[in-house]
Amino acid sequence: MLARPNRLTRGVDYRQVVRRGTRCGGPRLVTSVLPASDDRAPRFGFIISKQVGTAVVRNTVRRRLKAVCAEFLDTVPEGTDVVIRALPASASADFADLRTDVARCLNRLLAGPVRA
Repeated sequence: MLARPNRLTRGVDYRQVVRRGTRCGGPRLVTSVLPASDDRAPRFGFIISKQVGTAVVRNTVRRRLKAVCAEFLDTVPEGTDVVIRALPASASADFADLRTDVARCLNRLLAGPVRA
């Protein structure tokens, strides 16, 4: 799972990444990335609305996305903030589909390649 230093926790940070960051969309996820020159670990945040499903479904999607992002911690540059917004189609997606979508968007938005 993601440790506390690797998570976005403040609403101000979420808004900044979504408004100022670059975006990549797909059928299940929308990923926003805002690179920074700070000397800190990369941080991830997740937006999963009630349109995705019931609380059980939303929490399942959130846990899967956290596990996927934990795999990519090594490849995301320091100081980078990433916000992933789950779309309703993510409720029926399995772990491999979510991992593929996150890898595709991170490859597109970050300078270096991300392992798939």
